[in-house]
Amino acid sequence: MNFLLTAGGLRNETLRDALRDMLGKPFGSANVVFVPTASVAEPGDHGWVVRDMSRLYGLGWREFDVLELNGLPPQMVLDRLLHADVIYVEGGNHYHLARSITGNGLADGVLEALESRVYVGMSAGSMIFSSHLTEHSADVIGDSADLHVLGATTVEPPFGLFDWYLKPHLYSPDFPERDDAWADRIAERADFPIYFLDDETAVRVRDGEVDVISEGRWRFHP
Repeated sequence: MNFLLTAGGLRNETLRDALRDMLGKPFGSANVVFVPTASVAEPGDHGWVVRDMSRLYGLGWREFDVLELNGLPPQMVLDRLLHADVIYVEGGNHYHLARSITGNGLADGVLEALESRVYVGMSAGSMIFSSHLTEHSADVIGDSADLHVLGATTVEPPFGLFDWYLKPHLYSPDFPERDDAWADRIAERADFPIYFLDDETAVRVRDGEVDVISEGRWRFHP
């Protein structure tokens, strides 16, 4: 399985080169599917989704699909994922994304698709593979409100592949509270490893090997 788990999408050439290397062929010879599900649960202006989709589209794919996980027959969703070479999952509310995967019975099929495809996550799309995506981590991280707004108090990690947690948007001007002091407070409470990534950084996982690629800054608390 190959994962490029970004905080802010493919914002720089280092991240785009990493994807190109993982894909093993030009973008113009590949199909991508863009999954906006997590963004749908976020209120307010969605210009950030349009900008991220436009950035991805601008890479010049052979085929660019857009796929919502809710409201379609599960087999149709899985067939569309299998048709893609790259599965790109947008940011937004990671709890809504996790619940959409588990609630629609998609977890096993997604894992099967990922055996031979490249997965790119943006923010929420990068967070859903942790075994620590639970109500406990919501309390530790301080984003329980994102779970409660869904009318929920619990969440089940849809995949549980990694024993570390990813928290995006460190030092981001869009999240001015996410500075070193914020990361320190979370790390002091956490009983699990955490990658804090700025928007120019990604965690790359290739066949179980984990590293960080970046044109920015990041922190890891074991």
